[in-house]
Amino acid sequence: MENKNNKINENNRPADEAAENMDSLNNEGNAPEVEDVAPDAETVEDAREVDSLESKVEELQAQVEKEKKEYLFLMAEFDNFRKRTLKEKSEIIRNAGENVLKGLLPIMDDFERGIKAAEQSDDSAAMKEGITLIYNKLKKFLAQNGVKEIDPADDTFDTERHEAISVVPVPDESMKGKILDTVEKGYMINDKVLRHAKVVVGQ
Repeated sequence: MENKNNKINENNRPADEAAENMDSLNNEGNAPEVEDVAPDAETVEDAREVDSLESKVEELQAQVEKEKKEYLFLMAEFDNFRKRTLKEKSEIIRNAGENVLKGLLPIMDDFERGIKAAEQSDDSAAMKEGITLIYNKLKKFLAQNGVKEIDPADDTFDTERHEAISVVPVPDESMKGKILDTVEKGYMINDKVLRHAKVVVGQ
């Protein structure tokens, strides 16, 4: 009888082991439970910083677009100003030339009257007086327009104002570099050389 029971127990043992193995497999196959983890303060702060940076980028982009439009507008305004200035400058130069020529016309009339008077008269003194009056009138007109003679009293040669057309040896050392004679007068206009004086210089 005891042997029979042992046999039954031995026969049942594989089944029990199989059941235990199944239970073990079932327990091992179960996924571990996942706990809900709340975001920490650092993660929240990073998200806020990202949002802030994105907002700043958008603001900067809008500002760049605005300044770009303003720059293009200013460039267009400057181009218009430049064109307008060039036009006004050309008109000023043209009108200035017209005014100068217009001012010379009365002097031209005086010369014509002087020529007619010279043809009808042999009075040299009167002719000389008439020519002198016309000369003084022309000289005054030039002075009114900023044109004046280079001072002939300044006898020191200066390449900025004089042009040496001849050099003459001088016995006196103090005369070297001095202007001995003015062949053609020089003129200045508003402190700028209009024509160099042609002079003879001692060497």
